[in-house]
Amino acid sequence: MINVQGLTKQYGSVEAVTDVSFEVGRDQVVGFLGPNGAGKTTIMKIIAGYHFPTRGTVTIDGLSVQEDPLALKARLGYLPESVPLYGDLTVEEYLSFVAGARLIPAKERKPAIREALKACGLEQAAGKRIETLSKGYKQRAGLAQAIIHDPDILILDEPTSGLDPNQIIEIRALIKELGKRKTLILSTHILQEVEAVCSQVLIINEGRIAAQGRPEAIAETLKGTDTWELTLKDPGREEGETQGGREKIAQKMARLAEGLADGEAPAREADGTFHVSFSVPSGSLGGERIFDWAVAEGLKILSMTQKKLSLEAIFVKLTGEHEGRPAQGAAAAEGDGDARL
Repeated sequence: MINVQGLTKQYGSVEAVTDVSFEVGRDQVVGFLGPNGAGKTTIMKIIAGYHFPTRGTVTIDGLSVQEDPLALKARLGYLPESVPLYGDLTVEEYLSFVAGARLIPAKERKPAIREALKACGLEQAAGKRIETLSKGYKQRAGLAQAIIHDPDILILDEPTSGLDPNQIIEIRALIKELGKRKTLILSTHILQEVEAVCSQVLIINEGRIAAQGRPEAIAETLKGTDTWELTLKDPGREEGETQGGREKIAQKMARLAEGLADGEAPAREADGTFHVSFSVPSGSLGGERIFDWAVAEGLKILSMTQKKLSLEAIFVKLTGEHEGRPAQGAAAAEGDGDARL
């Protein structure tokens, strides 16, 4: 549905986005994850037609953002990081203004406003002036303006920025509901945001895509090793045996996987069980083989966990392990004004 190829954006001598390419399918919820100033907002502004790229192309269902900006804007809903609200208007007056700006026919405006109010949980706030609303409800009003024309695609820039925990939960629930029937792109630097609502993630750092795909697929590519944690019991050992028990378990572990990486000495717990943690090359050892080994060695497995690389670890690995070029230019470029209809 959305195809981005070779996208580059320069602001003077600063290159905020460099050679970015990706595709977003219909009814996907895709998260742009990256540190502040990584280039997320710049990419979203270009997709929304607010900026044009220096090089590269953006097409939506074959239509070019550069060549058909008005036609594409009619199909998009855009929520910028700083929501374009007018505090002296009521929510309903504001949505009526937006409906007119969106060229919704006069006879269809009231039904469109009602649907937007209902979808965003704003029915009780329709007659209130926007300046009197909490930040959470102002964010809901921003979402309502983005969906009032029932677009196929929603682009949401930091949709939960500055909200308290309860408001964040409410907005995330609303985004998940919208994602069931629309294609969504949202940007964030909050890891939990991506895990809560996104099916795909693009990790962006210093204006480039560092990784893309499902979080678990990215983790599989990056981790290099599998880490296993086992709780074992040796029914053949006496309760009082400690050092000998550890040595015996260690010998049996050596027969499970030779050349263990980062292995820890078996630790005997107070209840007589042994805790073992070890790492092996990724994919070299599976749960079935571990079970077979335990049976052959006369051990009982009380628990077995394969530790996965978390999204937080992925983020740090991709954005914090190299210096690269400074991100200040992208950060400055991304603060170049609020988008208005």
